[in-house]
Amino acid sequence: MWQQKSYQQNSEKGSLYLVPTPIGNLEDMTFRAIRSLKEADYIAAEDTRQTRKLCNHFEIEKSIISYHEHNKQQKGKEIIHDLLQGKTIALVSDAGMPCISDPGVDLVELALQEEIAVIPLPGANAALTSLIASGLNTEHFMFYGFLPRQKKHRKEIIEELNKERRTLIFYEAPHRLKEMLLAIHNGMGNRKAVISRELTKKFEEFIRGSLDELIDWCNDGEVRGEFCIIVEGNQGDIKDDEEVWWVSLSIIEHVDHYIHKGQSNKEALKSVAKDRGISKREVYQDYHIK
Repeated sequence: MWQQKSYQQNSEKGSLYLVPTPIGNLEDMTFRAIRSLKEADYIAAEDTRQTRKLCNHFEIEKSIISYHEHNKQQKGKEIIHDLLQGKTIALVSDAGMPCISDPGVDLVELALQEEIAVIPLPGANAALTSLIASGLNTEHFMFYGFLPRQKKHRKEIIEELNKERRTLIFYEAPHRLKEMLLAIHNGMGNRKAVISRELTKKFEEFIRGSLDELIDWCNDGEVRGEFCIIVEGNQGDIKDDEEVWWVSLSIIEHVDHYIHKGQSNKEALKSVAKDRGISKREVYQDYHIK
């Protein structure tokens, strides 16, 4: 066990500060965050160009090194070495809270292994900003972040999350948004959901509705920027795995199962709708149209 007293350190080791940066609006930068960056020996940044713009705006004259997914092993060792020599280092993400869907979590782990103080600052975060304006349940929620890109793995994860009663929070890139919404729809049914984009910026936008409606919006709307997706938790009766025999099937495979058992097309659509707790129209659209 190690008890960290963040502001009562009597150690020759330095401290790693986790400094949130604005997700869009520079006015969301806190006084403390600016001071922490100015007082650090240097800044470790996921995107040095973005961080340089931020530092120039707030007149922060510090050296910036890159620390990202592709160099974290080597750079992580170098940063830990500097921390052990007593340096104070500030870690920032591209935007928002470090270590959330971000390689900073690996650096924190390395620092804690060496009993180096890790000091977090509060600040901007896209997930919670979206959640509190979603209109969905905020009492209990689960942040997942980016779903896997590989279809089979993504399907497995969605099947697990389908039973989750808490509100679900995801991130997604614009070019994968529609595919991601379709995958959630196929695995969870037509739930309430909210898409947010351009948070805190001039063109901030929330699209609230059902997954069906959000998928339609992807066909005609402006799918640009980074997206946060909030999805309603499971509101129905959750059966044991043994009873939910169809959980690994897509809607098309589910319908085909009943047809192969001798049901007519109409009967199969009705059976699938009953199993999944969704409307027959939704099943029809997935089976015959999509």
